[in-house]
Amino acid sequence: MNATRDVRGWRVKPPSSPSKVGKRMARKKSLITYVQVAPLTVVLFFFFVIPIALVVLVSFFRYQMLVGIVPQFTTKNYVDLLSNPTTWSLYLSTIKFTLIVLAITFVLGFWISYFLVFHVRNLITAIGLFLLCTIPFWTSNIIRMISWRPVLGREGLINSGMQGVGIIDRPLDWLLYSDFSVVVAYVHLFTLFMIVPIFNSMARIDKLLLEAAVDAGATRWGVVWNVVLPLSKTGIALGALFVVTLVMGDFFVVTVMSGGMSGSATSGIFNDLQFLNYPRAAASAVILLVIVLLIASAIFRLVDVRKELVK
Repeated sequence: MNATRDVRGWRVKPPSSPSKVGKRMARKKSLITYVQVAPLTVVLFFFFVIPIALVVLVSFFRYQMLVGIVPQFTTKNYVDLLSNPTTWSLYLSTIKFTLIVLAITFVLGFWISYFLVFHVRNLITAIGLFLLCTIPFWTSNIIRMISWRPVLGREGLINSGMQGVGIIDRPLDWLLYSDFSVVVAYVHLFTLFMIVPIFNSMARIDKLLLEAAVDAGATRWGVVWNVVLPLSKTGIALGALFVVTLVMGDFFVVTVMSGGMSGSATSGIFNDLQFLNYPRAAASAVILLVIVLLIASAIFRLVDVRKELVK
């Protein structure tokens, strides 16, 4: 009915209005977007959402000796955990290790990245030194961790060296199977996870900003504090998130390097799993997940990572 006739008398359909064309293009783009994110959504749903939901569900089940999991709703698992002094000591120990390792890896990661980006003039050399930091990751975490035993042991390299030069008369017992050895192993294992994001953030800083700051009268420390550090906050936030999640989710380093003298929240979960007390282990895992999410949200409140990454 809306068709018109041309000079030859043929019926010609009028062109679509710009608004209709725009709506069709918008729907097409929206459909393409949904198709693109569909595979990732399916993977996340089956391998992330469903497992987390099952853990939360099992945490409210009851455990009965010689029977196992009883699908009966109860909050006893959370009450027992939160009212147990041992649980609080394990979580405080985990937070202690996390904060110490976070501080040390931040200092190491920041200054190593600063040196590679701003003091190594040759880009090829900087990349080569950066790749040199990844060489330890070519081996297993277990091998890298256990390699500290002959270094920190009573007859290890450090004790033998200090006794040889007369610094100490007898071996130091606190070097191995202590909190010190746990922190050393964590720093060795996870420093690279702080270096990589900070290095990436610093590499995006225009070096002319540093020259302008120096021309304005800023000292070297002033340039680092007022220019480099604020512009590296995205990498620092991501590195902190990596280190926090890795330390709080680990139990093997604490168990091996402390010789059973220290514990963590995940070691408590592992012990519950050995006794097949899955509801209690699931409840402890949910509590640990909530703590990690709170720390992550605090980090993201300080730094809007998404906004910084799109710049």
